[in-house]
Amino acid sequence: MNDPIGSHFLRDESGAVAATYAMALTALIVIAGVGFDYGRLATMDSELQNGADQAALAGATQLDAKSGACSRAATAAVSLVTNTTILANDASTITVASETACDATGTVKFWQNKDGTTAATSDANARFIELTVATRTVDYAFTPIVNLLQGSVSAGAMAGLGSSICKVPPVFMCNPNEGGDPNFTVSSYVGKGIRLVANDGGGTYGSGNFGYLQNNAAGGAQGIAELLGKSNVPGDCISADAVTTKPGAQVSVLDALNTRFDIYTGNTTNPCGNNGAACPPSANTRKDLIYPSNNGNGGGGNGNGNGGGNNTCSNPAAWAVPTNGYAPTSSSTVLSDTQIAATAPMGYPRDMCHAISASGNCGGGNIGTGTWDRNAYFKTNSTNYLAGFDITATFGTATPTRYQVYRYEAANAGTRLLPQSTTGGSSRPQPFCVSPGVAVGGIAVDRRVLTVAVINCGGGLQGTSGPLTPTKWVDVFLTEPSLRRTIGGTLYTENSDVYVEVIGPSQLAGGGSTAAQLIRRDVPYLVR
Repeated sequence: MNDPIGSHFLRDESGAVAATYAMALTALIVIAGVGFDYGRLATMDSELQNGADQAALAGATQLDAKSGACSRAATAAVSLVTNTTILANDASTITVASETACDATGTVKFWQNKDGTTAATSDANARFIELTVATRTVDYAFTPIVNLLQGSVSAGAMAGLGSSICKVPPVFMCNPNEGGDPNFTVSSYVGKGIRLVANDGGGTYGSGNFGYLQNNAAGGAQGIAELLGKSNVPGDCISADAVTTKPGAQVSVLDALNTRFDIYTGNTTNPCGNNGAACPPSANTRKDLIYPSNNGNGGGGNGNGNGGGNNTCSNPAAWAVPTNGYAPTSSSTVLSDTQIAATAPMGYPRDMCHAISASGNCGGGNIGTGTWDRNAYFKTNSTNYLAGFDITATFGTATPTRYQVYRYEAANAGTRLLPQSTTGGSSRPQPFCVSPGVAVGGIAVDRRVLTVAVINCGGGLQGTSGPLTPTKWVDVFLTEPSLRRTIGGTLYTENSDVYVEVIGPSQLAGGGSTAAQLIRRDVPYLVR
C-alpha cells in the first residue's frame, strides 16, 4: 500500500544538524567576538602596564632625597616613556600627566613607605613614586551588540629605589636621639661628636650603642675583626633598605679598628697578618697617643709591623697616653695659654662636654655640641702651626670641623703632619708602623671614615634582629683610637668607646667617581 502523499517528507531526518547549527550560530558568533575583543583588550592592558612600569622605574631613579628629587622623578616618568600602543584605536604614545609636587595626590604620587600609607611631604622623604598612565580605548569588533566588555583601559605602577652598601664595614649605631629626633635629621648633627658605646653584655641595645650588621662574612670575633680592620672588607654588599643585626664580640675586636690609626697592639695578627699589610692605616694618623722613647725612635715604618730601630709596634705598651695629655676639667672653659704650654701635642679631641670625663656632661647625652678646643689643638701643635696661622682664612670658617682639619693636614702633610717630641716619647701623625698608609681623598675608601646605619633601637632590639629599616645612612669620622685613657688618676675614656664626628649623609660614591670608592649602589625596583 502506497504512503499518503507527503508522509515520506515528514519522516525524513536528514539535514537536522544544519538546523541545530543555524539556531546556535548567534551564540557562537557572540563567543568568538568576546574572545577576540577580550584578547585585544588584554593585550592593550599589558602595553599600558609595561609603559606604567617603565615610567615608575624611570621616576624612581631620581629619588635621591636631594633638592628637586620629586620634580626630576616626575619629569623622568613623563619624558622617558616612549611606548606606543598597537591595539588602541588611535595607536599613539602612552602618556603620564605631568605633575611635580611632592605629595600623594593626582596622577603622580610620592610616598614615604612602600605600603603607600604615608604621603611624602618633601624631596628628602619621597622614597616611592606611584603613577597612572592615561586611559586608552579599543574599538569594539563584535561585542558592542551584547555589551559584555568595556573598551577603555588604564594602568598604574609604584616603584622605589633599592640601595646596597658595599666595601665598608657593616656597622650600625642606635639613634642617640631617638626620643627627640626619630628621623635623625643629619644636618642637625654635622660636626658634632657622638660617643658610641659597645654593647658587650649581649643585652638590649639602647641609645648610643653600636653594633654590626649581617653581610655573610665569617662569624665570631675573628670575623668581626676582619670587617673592622681589613681594607678589603669581606662578605657581600648589604641592602641599605633592610638590614639584620649581627651578634658577637664588641670590645675585644676594637683593636682591629685601631689599625686605621697605625696601632697594631692586641690580637690583630689574625685579621691583619704578621706584617699588618691587610689592615693599612690612613695616611693621616693624627691621634692623642705617643710612641714612648724607651722603645726606640729609630727609622720610619717599613711595612712589616716594625718602625725600625728597637720599635716593636705589636708591643701592647708601644703606644701610650702622654702623662701631660689633654685633660680639661671644664666643658665651658678652653685651656689657658699656661695650660696649653704644659699639654702634649693633641690629637683631634672630643667635644668639650665629652672631653672632661668618661661620661661627660653633654645635655644631649651621647651627642656633643660640636664645640671642641680648637685653640688648644692648634697651639699644642704650634711647631707646625706658627704664629700668624689664620684659621678663618684657611678653612673659610673660624669653627672648622675635625674632619676638615684632618683633610687639610693630609693635603699638607709635609708641613702639618711632622713628628713632635713630648714628655716620654713622640707623636706620630703619619704612619710609623705600617707605611705609607691609605691616601686621604684618593681612590680608596678613607680609612678613618665609616658609613654607618642609624637604627631606632627602642623596643628591645638585641641579638639577631631584622629585617630592620635604617632611619638614615651617615658618614662619620673616627677621631681617636678606642682605648681606656687615664690621666692624673682621672678616667677620661673607656675601651668600649668609639668616638666619631658626623660628616653628613652617606654619599653615593664615597666622595669620588671611581669604582674603588663605590660604597653605595642604587637600583630601581617595582613595588606593584
